[in-house]
This record gives sequence, structure tokens and C-alpha cells, in this order.
Amino acid sequence: MNKPELLLPAGSLPVLKTAVRFGADAVYIGGELFSLRAKAANFSNAEMKEAIEYCHANGVRLYVTANITAHNEHLNGVKKYFGELAEMKPDALIISDPGVFRLARAYCPEIPVHISTQANNVNSETFLFWYEQGVRRVVCGRELSLTEIQSIKKAIPADMEIEAFVHGSMCISYSGRCLLSAFMTGRDANLGACTHPCRWKYALMEETRPGEYFPVMENENGTFIFNSKDLCMIDHIPDLIAAGVDSFKVEGRMKTALYVATVGKAYRTAIDALQKGIDAYQESLDELHELIKLSGGRKETTGFFYGKPGSDAQLYEGDAGVRLGTYFGEIEEAGTDGTVTFTQKNKFCTGDEILVLSPDKPLTKTVVKKMWNEDGEEIPSCPHPKQKIRILCDQAAFVGDILCGIGEGEPE
Repeated sequence: MNKPELLLPAGSLPVLKTAVRFGADAVYIGGELFSLRAKAANFSNAEMKEAIEYCHANGVRLYVTANITAHNEHLNGVKKYFGELAEMKPDALIISDPGVFRLARAYCPEIPVHISTQANNVNSETFLFWYEQGVRRVVCGRELSLTEIQSIKKAIPADMEIEAFVHGSMCISYSGRCLLSAFMTGRDANLGACTHPCRWKYALMEETRPGEYFPVMENENGTFIFNSKDLCMIDHIPDLIAAGVDSFKVEGRMKTALYVATVGKAYRTAIDALQKGIDAYQESLDELHELIKLSGGRKETTGFFYGKPGSDAQLYEGDAGVRLGTYFGEIEEAGTDGTVTFTQKNKFCTGDEILVLSPDKPLTKTVVKKMWNEDGEEIPSCPHPKQKIRILCDQAAFVGDILCGIGEGEPE
């Protein structure tokens, strides 16, 4: 089978380095402007330059998103930004707006352009149009089935690639174009400022009965009426490859290092196992499901890949927002005495069983035998985030490994 690219997200430089360590063939990021993720930390120009250098030093490609739907007031800023990117030389730009595309050709013509899913790419003629403009990769719309993707693949030139989202959050809108946030809060999703009103809880109120609220559906828990389950295709890697998907894209530029590490490791393992044969892939699935579970998030769906989703893709109140993975920190130092040091993000105690997530080893459990604070004092727990903690466990761990747990925890 062809080996697809694994394309992981990063909203900050530390998360990008995690993505690289945990198996990315390519990483996509956004600058401080024009990237549809205004709430992500995003990358300053200095950080972006460092990110490009880090990726290239590790044999990983880096793509920069510039996929807003631009208004005239944005165009001068886009021109300046593309002039700066021309000097930094990322491996590609991800663009949806034809006007922004024209500016990219004018101000950074040496950088390839990938056409974003925001451009509503759902038929072969659209792909061929972009091919005629010099584009060699298009991100297909999430509304496409595998059968449709396969049909498009047969209709386009052999040197044109198809990128598809295979994992992560989905929204109610068509190819990501949504007016809910702008209408309800004045913050435009198509400019990167979405407030995610599709995740809010709604009820009906009858005109003559003010203050009396009724659930939108008959479910006893009510429902989030626009709310989708998360996309997950870890069980269907062979079908994606057979359909002709060249790049597996994971959603999540606003997600944590733990999410990127666990999902990245799961899909990296799946892709590599499949190169050894279908049996090796099938044997890896139990471990992969554990990794996906540890990433947190919502219940899962296969989206549109096997036809238009029905009510089984709807997320109900009782299903939502369970955070299963707790991020404790990334190991910064490993001592010869078996201890490891890291900056702690969530509380745990001496005697607790925690997990060690490594890029190149199976997920392992270990017991915290002892713990010390920055002053070298032995302590029973670490309740204060951002403490520098040294711990002794009963299993070896190494620099770059992530310590985590199952249960409730605050976001990173």
C-alpha cells in the first residue's frame, strides 16, 4: 500500500516539537494573523522561523495556514505577511480564498499552495481547476465519502495529492464556513474568531410562555442541537489509503501536547503497522484505541466517509466533554539515579500509578515511589501547577517522554 503523510497540528512551538517527536511527517501551524484560529497561541515570526528550522532539521515538512476569507481591509496585511513568509520558506501555504491565492503567487511564488477545505472542494472539476492554477494538493471537503474521493482520485493527474481530515472535532457548517458565531456574538468564524456556538446547549421557548424552556428533542437529557461527535478513522486506515488519500490530517491547532502526542502516536503506529501487513495493523488496534481514549475528547464518528451521517453522529448531552487524559508534564531531565524532572501541570501523589507515553515504546504504567520539589524537599504530592518536580518511578522514563494519567484534569 502507498504510505500516506501524517499531518499533525500545532498551536505553539512546544506542541510543534511534540508533534515532530511523536511521528509527524508534516506539521501545520498558523501565524498571529490570517489562520482561522485566533484563540490559539499561534506563532510569531521569530517562532515560525524557529519552527521551520526545527522541522527541517528533523526531516519534517511545515505548512502555514492562511485560510481566512479575506475582506479588502485585510489585503495589505496579507501582502506584508506573504513577503515575510517568502524569506522564511515554509514547505507550503494552506489557502482557501482565491484573492489570497493570487497574492501568494505574487508575493511568495516559490512556496507551494495547498487549497484548504474551506474552499469547498467536493468534485473533480474543482480539483482540476486548481491543478490548472499550479496547485498540486487540495484538502477535500469533509462532506465527501470514500467512494467520492476514490472517483476524484481517478479523475485528476497522478501528481496531484488529496489531503483529508481523519481525526478531530467537526462543526455543523459546510466545509467549515459558518455564520453562527458572527450572528450570535459578532465574532466571525471565517476570520478565525469562532466562539463555537454549535457546542452550546439550546432549548425551545414558546412565545406566549416566556421563561418556560423545552428540550429540543425527546431525549431525556436534551441535546446540543448542532453538536457533532469527533471524527476518528483509526479503524479504517486501509479504506482511506485504498480511496487514494495521500495525507492524513489531524484537526486540533487549539489542542494540548497530550492530544497531539497520543493521536499522533496512534496514527503513526497504524500507518507503520499497515506497511508490514493487514495482520500487524489489526493486532495494533487495541493499543491504538487506548491512545485515542487517553487523548480525551468526545465520542467518535466516521463522519461522511461511509455516506451521509445520521443521528448516530449527533452528540447528546450525556456524551459531551469527558476529559479522560490528564497531562502531568514532559520529562526535561533524566538522572542516573532513575529520577526524572519535569514542569508539573496537574496534581498527582506519591504512590499513584501514572502512564509514560513515549514516541518509540508502548504505553507503560509506572508507580510514583518518591517526589521532590525544586528545593530538594521530599513531598507527598504536587498540587501547584508549574512546579519543577523530580520523581522516582518503578519504570524507566526518558527525556521527551510524556507523563499522564486517566481521569479528570484541568487543560494544559
